[in-house]
Amino acid sequence: MRSGAVSIASAPRAVRETFLRELSDNEAAALPYLFDFWALDHQLPPEGDWRTWVILGGRGAGKTRAGAEWVRAQVEGARAMQAGRARRVALVGETYDQVRDVMIEGESGILRCSPPDRRPVWKATHRKLIWPNGAEAQAFSAHDFEALRGPQFDAAWVDELAKWKRAEEAWDMLQFCLRLGDNPRAVVTTTPKNVPVLKDMLGRPGTVSTHAATEANRANLARGFLAEVMARYGGTRMGRQELEGLLLEDIEGAFWTSGLLDALRVEDVPAFDRVILGVDPAVTSSGASDETGIVVVGAVTQGPPKDWRAYVLEDATVSAASPSEWAMAVAAAYDRWGADRVVAEGNQGGDMIEAVLRQVAPLVSYRKVTARRAKGARAEPVAALYEQGRVRHLRGLGPLEDQMCRMTVGGYRGSGSPDRVDALVWALWAAMLDPDGQRTGPSIRQL
Repeated sequence: MRSGAVSIASAPRAVRETFLRELSDNEAAALPYLFDFWALDHQLPPEGDWRTWVILGGRGAGKTRAGAEWVRAQVEGARAMQAGRARRVALVGETYDQVRDVMIEGESGILRCSPPDRRPVWKATHRKLIWPNGAEAQAFSAHDFEALRGPQFDAAWVDELAKWKRAEEAWDMLQFCLRLGDNPRAVVTTTPKNVPVLKDMLGRPGTVSTHAATEANRANLARGFLAEVMARYGGTRMGRQELEGLLLEDIEGAFWTSGLLDALRVEDVPAFDRVILGVDPAVTSSGASDETGIVVVGAVTQGPPKDWRAYVLEDATVSAASPSEWAMAVAAAYDRWGADRVVAEGNQGGDMIEAVLRQVAPLVSYRKVTARRAKGARAEPVAALYEQGRVRHLRGLGPLEDQMCRMTVGGYRGSGSPDRVDALVWALWAAMLDPDGQRTGPSIRQL
């Protein structure tokens, strides 16, 4: 972390007192406004020749403050009346009210961040901020993106672009406005969402990005806020997006979506009739190998099959340096959940998988299955269980759910191998669709 504030705050009390005592009156008055001193890493502009800087973060991660301080850095000169690098700035939010209430007048907005001798004046009727040195910032609403026809700027701050309803049109219109100066730039502050305009932006060569979770800004958040939101949303896909600030993608045609999985979330589980570990072993044990998928499923199988319910309890997937390492992880999960059986795909390792596992845990109940159909076809009947509301998820399954939201009937639409999903499919088949391995019709051995 580059923050000088962290270094001082972590120093012994005597060092801190000496530091503050040696400041002149002017230096002490200026210290609260020296953002380079207080900023977190993700709030400071990256080096290099970029056109767009995207600041991705969870709620309360300090994105707004970073945007406001970047605008200050562009328009302010070394002294109050001196010109800065930018003279005309566009401030674009979802609505005019949000530009005013968040970006300009908010707790972390431009007015609150500016020192008295450089503080701009908000001209509400003209929707403009005017600085003492003559620089101006004009407010725009993404809903009224046609208003961006005509004006021109040498800098822009865009807030919460990922939730704009007409984001692509507004962003495209803004690009035509950034035509003043030698190097017009834009900063985008947003909680990520799976929208085309953001994904396209992040993929462009002129874009750089920084990222932080809500947790990074803990010192500046209300007491109890983090505890409350983590208790409610931690370990969910919504929490991964809104608190961790991660871009989660739902692929068109995928068997599972974020909304579906979050709707199936539960806090408590019943007593189980059986607990199954699905295992998809890595092909090799080299550093470049895939992970070994290990997923734990508990099932309630009382009454007719239509009344059976399954609960995905844990994703214990590991990246193992050797077969014995993943075997130990399987054995640990088996003991942890008091499991009844391990079901593992044996296409690559054959009987070797069982031999390795039994060296570590000789008494494990083991069943080998062989994949004969493509991954998408294997997953489809399991996806149907979710559509019927017969599967529930505990929290903390983020990486598994990310893979699930990329699995389609045509196969996996992500990088690497969907080891976690494969392990899930084997576990749910064994628990719900073919518990005895003797199902009539397409059995688990034919998947």
